[in-house]
Amino acid sequence: MVPRIRIGVLFSRVRVEEKWIFAALEQRGIDYDRLDDRLIYFDLDNPGPWTQYDAVLERSISFARGLYALRVLNAWGVPTVNTAAVAETCGDKLATSAALARAGVPQPRTVAAYTVESALDAIEKMGYPVVIKPVVGSWGRLLAKINDRDAAEAILEHKTTLGSYQHSIFYIQEYIAKPGRDIRAFVVGDQTICAIYRKSEHWITNTARGGQGEVCPVTSELADICGRAAQALGGGVLAVDVIEDPERGLLVNEVNHTMEFHTTVPTTGVDIPGMIVEHLLAVARREIEVLA
Repeated sequence: MVPRIRIGVLFSRVRVEEKWIFAALEQRGIDYDRLDDRLIYFDLDNPGPWTQYDAVLERSISFARGLYALRVLNAWGVPTVNTAAVAETCGDKLATSAALARAGVPQPRTVAAYTVESALDAIEKMGYPVVIKPVVGSWGRLLAKINDRDAAEAILEHKTTLGSYQHSIFYIQEYIAKPGRDIRAFVVGDQTICAIYRKSEHWITNTARGGQGEVCPVTSELADICGRAAQALGGGVLAVDVIEDPERGLLVNEVNHTMEFHTTVPTTGVDIPGMIVEHLLAVARREIEVLA
């Protein structure tokens, strides 16, 4: 008799993406639980309620909640999509850049500094303009394009005053004169399944900031660089943000582990939630086979 698969889906809010994922599970007749991260808790002396799951899909909006949930679940041996190691690396831009550099994946020139003085020195040597980002953050928030030293001094002072340790890690990238768009590509397992251009007259092209989605063909070059980036981060279900540099070609900008896709599905017609569920079920089946 084939064991019945049991799935957990950890979420913060039921957005369009979660509705689609739930529907994909129900269409396949999968036994699953909706796990609201505002209501759950982990009793470290009693993993039983959690080890009933053959796999858990993490869809938390909060990076911290999702990461710590994955750490506990993985410590108990519960398979997750994505793993805690992948979430931890993807959720920290500096860790992502370091992993990409180690794997030789092309990316914008990136510098990390820990004081205002060293950051200013690095920026002056890179040359203006540069982009400064928080090491932890999403939706294109708190990014700044710095065009001259006066702006650099003001932004760095402001970040220092904010006080949190993330804002005291100065993550600085060269500014890429992209052609009014970037690329958001989706990788599931070892396959780049689809991609969109995110077009905007503003230099920030995130759809959360008003960027408009348009179908982007998945060329062999795009599939290769996205596959390499996903592998460098540990694989799973990932979204890879790619910039088209006029001289160097495709560069990986960021990798996301709990991406949204409400724009991409109607734009491309690709069943992203269905593919995520199939990957999740494959992870669960491998776990069942190991335990059998």
